[in-house]
Amino acid sequence: MSDHTTQRVVPNIWCNGTAAEAGAFYAGALPDTNYTVESRYPTEGLLPFQEPLAGEPLTVAVTVGDYRLVLVNAGPEFRPNLALSLMLNFDPARMSGGAIEAREQLDAAWERLSDGGEVRMPLGEYPFSARYGWVEDRYGVNWQLMLTDPDGDPRPAVVPCLMFGGPVQNRADEAIEFYSEVFPDAGPGQRVPYGEPTGPASAEALMFGEFRIGDQWFAAMDSGATQTETFGCGLSLEVQCADQAEIDRLWDALSAVPEAEQCGWLADRFGVSWQIVPENMGELMAHPGAFERMLEMKKLIIAEL
Repeated sequence: MSDHTTQRVVPNIWCNGTAAEAGAFYAGALPDTNYTVESRYPTEGLLPFQEPLAGEPLTVAVTVGDYRLVLVNAGPEFRPNLALSLMLNFDPARMSGGAIEAREQLDAAWERLSDGGEVRMPLGEYPFSARYGWVEDRYGVNWQLMLTDPDGDPRPAVVPCLMFGGPVQNRADEAIEFYSEVFPDAGPGQRVPYGEPTGPASAEALMFGEFRIGDQWFAAMDSGATQTETFGCGLSLEVQCADQAEIDRLWDALSAVPEAEQCGWLADRFGVSWQIVPENMGELMAHPGAFERMLEMKKLIIAEL
């Protein structure tokens, strides 16, 4: 499932004290996947609610092929949900065994992700894919597993998928335009409207849409069924910035909920959570007292870390 692209945006998954456990689970559930503990909480200078995590893993990196995910070890405050899922494309064109190997890998991953989880769309044949299923795993992360058409264009191994429903129903097209303008290296891709009203989705709402930021692809669609869950901190998108000027520009363009600003985190006009951080965040956090200084910030100021 290798995907040789430059990844600038990294999905971050909120874990309730289970980041290392979840990392091991994903390494065993997904093909060509490994995990490593990248940082730990300091043993002092923590806020009261963080003190039980002193010395415990803070971030755990999970690499699916060449695609990076980060598990954030924290408390029970947030949980991922279906509003932001991760689509896994099993592409026969990238496998020596072709469609047979791709299907076997998909079925094995489905079985493991489903264990202790909840099936949202059963694994089977659909008009858009010969084999597809949607499952929420035991940690609350939603995965869409798809066997791609071997005669079609190659698809990225992992694609974050934004589902617009509830308070942001029918705003997927607006979001594609917005993100394409905010990021200088971004642009829209395919957009397929429903064509007729479907549940809460209008005829003009998107049954499927996509956009890219640099070499990375994202999907965006409007929910065709009534849903109450919407975007939050349970699954956020971390953007690694080259310098303070880039942090400032993206922060000003994206942040729309002042009360959500904390430690480099923000929420945009749709409620999607972003982390706007320097690309050398690990190096900066190794400085004495950097963690405590970060806790006092909203937008991150590199010189003050």
